Amino acid sequence: MDTDELRARFDRDGFVIVRDFLTGQAFEEVRENVERYVRDVVPTLGPGKAYYQEKDRPETLKQLQGMAVDPFFEAYRQNRRWIDLAEAILGEPVEAGEPEWFNKPPKTEHVTPPHQDNYYFNLNPPNVLTIWVAIDPVDEENGCLRYVRGSHKHGVLPHSRSSVLGFSQHLPDHEIVADEEEVVTLNPGDAAVHHGNTIHRADANRTDDRHRQAFAMVMRGESCELDEEAHARYLETAAKQIEDLG
Repeated sequence: MDTDELRARFDRDGFVIVRDFLTGQAFEEVRENVERYVRDVVPTLGPGKAYYQEKDRPETLKQLQGMAVDPFFEAYRQNRRWIDLAEAILGEPVEAGEPEWFNKPPKTEHVTPPHQDNYYFNLNPPNVLTIWVAIDPVDEENGCLRYVRGSHKHGVLPHSRSSVLGFSQHLPDHEIVADEEEVVTLNPGDAAVHHGNTIHRADANRTDDRHRQAFAMVMRGESCELDEEAHARYLETAAKQIEDLG
């Protein structure tokens, strides 16, 4: 797709799929450094940077935040492939957030509850997107993304507290719009790009032996401003959830 088509689809649907966004060495560089980070850096991290489905089972590692503590991932925030894509869609200069990693380990009941990212970000105007790149094949069996087409046009909806570690808030009335969902399956290196206000979720990984890994960065347009009060409330809620869930 050319730039105009990318932006038009994103503006209409609240998300767009970019096939073969990372290929060859560009993909292998990310995959290999994620493996290194999990192996060498994760054991040294403090609370709140690595989330497990079951904290006593390292193989259930499901989410990593704040990966810029590692020099490779701090430098990766300036990767022009990612920045150029985000700027083409948002129409303004962007700043990349810290890289994140998401996983759905096999044989776990880890779901991603329906939510809007900007409930966590608290940015206004909401000119922000996430670029989410598949490391493994992503399909309906191992927990693919499901987007509600056009939901970004309705603002940030009321959320309530979730029991899922790493996603402190969710949309309790998601069933009202669930029939509008689009199932997104991806091959390794494909990117799903979604607006900060787009409702999305993912089911648990129902496979016996396949992970569902993805690497992501949030791209914030230069026009965005943080709602300090709302963000403080969110951080307080998230910290309480981490404390309660251990």
